[in-house]
Amino acid sequence: MTTLSSKADTKKSESLKKPAGGKKGQSSSQKVRLATAWLGGCSGCHMSFLDLDERLIDLAEAVELVYSPIADVKTFPENVDVTLVEGAVANVDHLELAEQIRERSKIVVSFGDCAVTGNVTSLRNKLPVDDLLTKVYHEGPGAVPRGGEIDKVVPALIPRVLPLHQVITVDAFIPGCPPDPERIWAAVSSLLAGEPVVLADKMRKFG
Repeated sequence: MTTLSSKADTKKSESLKKPAGGKKGQSSSQKVRLATAWLGGCSGCHMSFLDLDERLIDLAEAVELVYSPIADVKTFPENVDVTLVEGAVANVDHLELAEQIRERSKIVVSFGDCAVTGNVTSLRNKLPVDDLLTKVYHEGPGAVPRGGEIDKVVPALIPRVLPLHQVITVDAFIPGCPPDPERIWAAVSSLLAGEPVVLADKMRKFG
């Protein structure tokens, strides 16, 4: 899969270039503002991201991690350079966060197969939402109470699970379930260098 190949998207990528540096002690204002988000998925893509191992040290010198499920940040910030989004859009909270991400990010990347295609998360699309909730939560022993404040605790499901690009404009895609660390590094390092992301043939596969 080749991504960010159009002139418009290449310009977006080039705009990430920061003043020369990237050395130890570089100020946060010179670093790329990176975010990662977790919607409807298993967190496997983030686990694979952590498997970058020692390359995380190099990444930490080049980026400021401003939002992530692995960071204690509650609100998606303004002026983000690159956001990797794991997971499909499955509920109203996901919809709201996806829209915030698009509004506040220069480049949005669908990170992994659930974000790219819906993948496993979208298997529930075969059942109407009411039937799904009944089967999973309201039948059999230990059924939970219905109505009132209880229903406000968990965000409402949308009628169908959607891949990210059906909700917002996406600039790049990293396929894989999960994408392996080499694939993640190839994409992220290109973005941080202000270059178009061009994945090798073996990195363009799903699953």
